[in-house]
Amino acid sequence: MTDADFERVRKLIYQRAGIVLAEHKREMVYSRLARRLRQHHLTRFADYLARLENKSDSQEWESFTNALTTNLTAFFREAHHFPLLASHVAKRSGPIRIWCAAASTGEEPYSIAMQLSETLGSRAKDARILATDIDTDALAKAREAVYPIDQVAKLDEARRKQFFLRGSGARSGQARIRPEIAAMVEFKPLNLLAPKWPIEGPFDAIFCRNVMIYFDKVTQSKILEGFVPFLKSDGLLFAGHSENFSFISQAFRLRGQTVYELANIASRQSSFGR
Repeated sequence: MTDADFERVRKLIYQRAGIVLAEHKREMVYSRLARRLRQHHLTRFADYLARLENKSDSQEWESFTNALTTNLTAFFREAHHFPLLASHVAKRSGPIRIWCAAASTGEEPYSIAMQLSETLGSRAKDARILATDIDTDALAKAREAVYPIDQVAKLDEARRKQFFLRGSGARSGQARIRPEIAAMVEFKPLNLLAPKWPIEGPFDAIFCRNVMIYFDKVTQSKILEGFVPFLKSDGLLFAGHSENFSFISQAFRLRGQTVYELANIASRQSSFGR
């Protein structure tokens, strides 16, 4: 992979998904895309990239994007957010709707579903979580709702018993999300850079955690502005622990603990009649 090849990769993934690849990511890019070259019996990155550029609707674009997407997640990651979510939904009436905008392999939206089940009790059956991600391979794993037992073992015993089924036989060493929890989550592919998001709001809360760090400030601002009509006037936006939106968009203000709310709530309530 030449310097020119790497620059083309950086340009293409930025245009496609808004992801900014730093110089130190070169080895990662090489490793992940080399598998795609082998898949197509190619030996030069230049030939692979030319194939991409010449076929704008090619299925390979999806594989290219999936290869360069990072999926680092866990059940109840950044645990301090979940009691805040519980407090937020406990006092709300009507069916709860939450959008998880970077669902990866499903641990985050299923954690949200578990928290809603614990907080809402019988009302949780009417709650719905929309879980989206640009990585279609990750979404396929999420829909399976099956995880290594070692990953599930990190949860406390009560949650393991309440929300998981332990595998046996061919599924030994794995655990499946219980059907009633899985039924609360709908997975859909979505590119946050798309000019229009094919989803319907508004939502009581939006989780967009640890994805904005891969975008530049211009892209971050555009996405944040896009969230506004999809969030209820008194809804919450949950960000990752290393993300700070305060100086990127005036649409949101920090509530605390990397949780944001819409700025100027009073005027928005008047405008939207909520």
